[in-house]
Amino acid sequence: MKQNLLIALAVLISTHLAGQDVFFTKTGTVVFDSSTPLETIHAENRQVTSFLKTSTGEINFAALVKSFKFQNALMEEHFNENYMESDQFAKAVFKGKIVNMDQIDTGKEEKQEADVEGELVMHGVTKKVTVKAYLLPQAGKITGTSEFIVLPEEFGIKIPSLVREKIAKEVKVSVVMNYEKYTK
Repeated sequence: MKQNLLIALAVLISTHLAGQDVFFTKTGTVVFDSSTPLETIHAENRQVTSFLKTSTGEINFAALVKSFKFQNALMEEHFNENYMESDQFAKAVFKGKIVNMDQIDTGKEEKQEADVEGELVMHGVTKKVTVKAYLLPQAGKITGTSEFIVLPEEFGIKIPSLVREKIAKEVKVSVVMNYEKYTK
């Protein structure tokens, strides 16, 4: 009887742990484009940290604002000092959930649509967001991608009237995360 109970307990524990798949990256990429016909504004951050817990769909991102790199040093300086105030608001953070995670098969090596909901904190402002993303499981890893629009004024980011025509009202954000299995 004790042996059967131990076997059942071992099966339950291993099943529970197998469902606790956590994937991680510290080299995720976030690109934004705020270009207009007057000015090309493009920046990239390749040092984004993210966790994805496939058993629950929990997903988190953190990006240091100063890690966004521009093709023009002056543009980068203005971005950090005048718009994002990165000394005061050092990170952009997203905490959310893939709400249809139960419909995503991480054992199937094909691109699958994910519905993501959560809170984006940027420039000291928290905003609820809902975006489409895609997950592509391959060889024990998962690539996550998404594209969405951010409106600077919704996050209290003020654009001076002098340069307002050079900066798009809608900022296109592209995300690529190459997750690997997290091991402690």
